[in-house]
Amino acid sequence: MQNSNSQFSDLQKAKEAARKKALLQRRALTVQQRIERSLEIALYADQLSLPAAAKVAGFWPIRDEIDPRPLMSKLSERGAEICLPIVKGEELIFRKLGREDDLVPAGFGTYGPDERAIEVAPNVLLVPLAGFDRAGRRVGYGKGFYDRALTRLEKGGPVLAIGVGFACQELEQVPVEPHDRMLDIILTERGPLRTKTRKDIE
Repeated sequence: MQNSNSQFSDLQKAKEAARKKALLQRRALTVQQRIERSLEIALYADQLSLPAAAKVAGFWPIRDEIDPRPLMSKLSERGAEICLPIVKGEELIFRKLGREDDLVPAGFGTYGPDERAIEVAPNVLLVPLAGFDRAGRRVGYGKGFYDRALTRLEKGGPVLAIGVGFACQELEQVPVEPHDRMLDIILTERGPLRTKTRKDIE
């Protein structure tokens, strides 16, 4: 019988294998495909059913991630307040994004508003991901920033977690740990997928 340390190690290995597989599938896309599919996700802005007075945390894309900025622009046009995450120690904080704001390095190759921008508590998070499955399980980059941010933000009220990526990043099943936050919606160039809750799949 495996002990808890061995089980944890096996889970970590399974998550890393899932991460590598999904990232390889993403990396296989051409630059043209990434641009076109990033524009396509913006077409689904009206299908996301955001809460009233939505404060949406987008993200600045790195490497070969999908680019959520066209989607963020559409959501802003529809009245959503947009903010971007900033890495601060082991946590993410979120600063309101204005059209004329100067952007500065925000950690891990991303950019966000500088310290003059207002810090906000978003109620919608566009979550970057390495891979996902149809149940709403997500594998990220292994640092846990979004899991911690969602746990903190949900103490102040409901938060809608929308995973944003390419359809090719879908996996059959993503291994998860108890602290991993499930996604409420997954948005790819094929449209939004409303997922199951953790209770539904356990």
